[in-house]
Amino acid sequence: MAPIAVGPLLVVVLGFLALAGTVVVWLGRVGDGRAVLFAAVRATVQLAAVSLLITAVLGSPWGTAGFVVVMFTVAAGTSARRIGTVRTAWRAGVAIGGGVVPVLALLLGTGSVAMRPVVLIPVAGIVIGGAMTATSLAGVRALGELTARYGEYEAALALGFLPRGAALEISRPSAGQALIPVLDQTRTVGVVTLPGAFVGVLLGGGSPVQAGVTQLLVLISLLAAESVAVLVTVEMVARGLLGHIVHH
Repeated sequence: MAPIAVGPLLVVVLGFLALAGTVVVWLGRVGDGRAVLFAAVRATVQLAAVSLLITAVLGSPWGTAGFVVVMFTVAAGTSARRIGTVRTAWRAGVAIGGGVVPVLALLLGTGSVAMRPVVLIPVAGIVIGGAMTATSLAGVRALGELTARYGEYEAALALGFLPRGAALEISRPSAGQALIPVLDQTRTVGVVTLPGAFVGVLLGGGSPVQAGVTQLLVLISLLAAESVAVLVTVEMVARGLLGHIVHH
């Protein structure tokens, strides 16, 4: 038996879950319900396209490299939109790349991750996705804190702080909260959650030990990549290179 029963019933179940999430958010007034539905539809379309594309990509080293570049580019654009700096998306890309590039270089250079498309693409996607989320959260929180406490920022300047130092003093603690999701996931893995890499290896026929090692590699790689991404994001916000402080 296949691990996931693909068929009309699955389509109905997924549609019901997407609509349920939309209705709950709408009735509870905790956000835009349409965003939930749009995200579900977009995920369906994107995964359908990727499923068709991935076969061709896996057979070509250049195709694999191109696919990773596309993932990275989309991640940079997504973070830039969240932070509010779409026209300079490359700067968000700098923050994401600051975490992703050294981590992937170490994993591939040491042979810890095989230089095979079927392995490289998912690992790169996980690390890029984690760094993207950390960059978005750190940027939004840093800018939000500077906006809310702009008076304190000006007071620090009046006391002789340089703009970068004053901004760091105010934004750094809140931006550091961007690491909470990956920290919680790492602390509770195997006790509260069995994340995707673990389950994926098991569904693919690997042993529980192989699944555990794979998940550990992914989680610790995410910790390193996201830590660097948050640090670079905060530094760029403090230097005025990423996002804009709104003050009155």
